[in-house]
Amino acid sequence: MNHYMSTPNSVQEALTDPRWKAAMNEEMASLQKNQTWELVDRPTGKKPIGCRWIFTMKYKVDGMIKRFKARLVTKKYAQTYGIDYTETFAPVAKINTVWVLLSLAANFDWPLQ
Repeated sequence: MNHYMSTPNSVQEALTDPRWKAAMNEEMASLQKNQTWELVDRPTGKKPIGCRWIFTMKYKVDGMIKRFKARLVTKKYAQTYGIDYTETFAPVAKINTVWVLLSLAANFDWPLQ
């Protein structure tokens, strides 16, 4: 049985479903745990950079919903390096990805040049 449903089109719509609300709370907890941001006073005469929620669903191989995922992202097109930010976040590979690449390298006789 496939539990297909659409992703929400707004935060208000997402907050009406406890599964999306839980995904949003999980994202906020992750951001706080990883100390991704800090609360500071807004400089005089500067506008804050906006943000928005991105909602996606992850599926199992059989088409069943695996999890609801919510990400809070900045509207980075409005940022200026050195003014609005001085660091860039670089995601890291999951260990499963590394294992797959090592497995492929071990199982295929790729010539070293």
